[in-house]
Amino acid sequence: MSAVLAVADHRRGALRDVSFELLAAGRELADALGGEFHVAVIGGDVESFAEELNREGVDVVHTVDEGEEFNHDVYVQTVEALCEEVDATAILSPNSVNGLDYAPAVANGLSIPLVTDAIALEYEGGLEVTREMYGSKVETTVEVGADRFFVTIRSGEWPAVEDRGDASIEPFEFELDESAVGSRVQGFEEVGEGDVDISDADVLVSVGRGIEEEENLEIVEALADALDATLSASRPVVDNGWLPKNRQVGQSGKVVSPEVYIAVGISGAVQHVAGMKGAKTIVAINTDPNAPIFDIADYGIVDDLFEVVPELTEQFE
Repeated sequence: MSAVLAVADHRRGALRDVSFELLAAGRELADALGGEFHVAVIGGDVESFAEELNREGVDVVHTVDEGEEFNHDVYVQTVEALCEEVDATAILSPNSVNGLDYAPAVANGLSIPLVTDAIALEYEGGLEVTREMYGSKVETTVEVGADRFFVTIRSGEWPAVEDRGDASIEPFEFELDESAVGSRVQGFEEVGEGDVDISDADVLVSVGRGIEEEENLEIVEALADALDATLSASRPVVDNGWLPKNRQVGQSGKVVSPEVYIAVGISGAVQHVAGMKGAKTIVAINTDPNAPIFDIADYGIVDDLFEVVPELTEQFE
C-alpha cells in the first residue's frame, strides 16, 4: 500500500485552518494511490490537536511531543523519521511560512522532488500538480515522475473537513538528535499593526479603489459594523495608506476563506482574487458590469457603491 503523510500546522496554541483543508487533499490523494492516510502533529498540545484532527478520512493521527512551537530542526528530523516509519509515498504540508521552512530540507534529505503552492492534485499512474504562475494569471500543470514526492498546498483551495472520524491516535517516539537542533523559540513579540487577523473572520467587507478617497471609508466601515463583520481591503487601499497591511487580501496580502465576502468597489484583479476565491459566498458591488469580480461572484450588484452601501447598512441595522 502507498501511504500519504500530511503534517498539520499550528501556531500559538491553535491549529491553523489550512490543517483541516490538508485533510481533504490528503484523503483525495490517498484514495487515488489506494493507500492509508496518516496525519502528524508535532509539538504543542498534541493530545488536543489530535482530537481535532480526528476527522473523516483520516486513518491514523501521529502525535510527536517535541516542544511547544515550530522548530525547523525538530520538524525535519521528525518528518523524515515518520516518512520512513509509515513508508509514505507522498508527504503533504501547508504552503505556509512553517511548511516552506522545513519542506525543502526534508525533500533534500530524502532525495525526493518538492512541488510547492499546489491548487489541485491528480494521480493516475503518476502525480500531476496544478499551480498558478505569473501573478495567478495562468495555471500550469507539473508532472512528477518520481515514485515519492513532497507537495505543499495553498490554503483556501480544498474544503476543510468538518465531520468527525474514527482514526487511531498513536504517539510517535524516536530518538531526536538534540545536537542537530540549532535553535529554540524563546518567546514572541508582536510587531506592526496587528489589531485583527482577517484570515479568522467569518464575514469580510472588503473595499477597493472604487472608494476613491480615504474619507469615504466611513460608509464601508458602517456596513461592516452593521454586519458584525471585519473590514479588509485590496492592495490599492493599503498602498495609499488608508488601511494597514494586515487588512490586505490578495497574493501579496492574506489568503482568506470566510463564509461571506463582500467586495465593495473592487474590480477583481487576479492578484486579489487569488486571496479570496475560497470564500463560501461572494457578493460584489461595482459600477462596471464587466468587472472581473463578477466572474466569481455568487451575487452581483451593478450600481454606485455610494448609494448601495448606505442602503444595505440601513437594512441590516
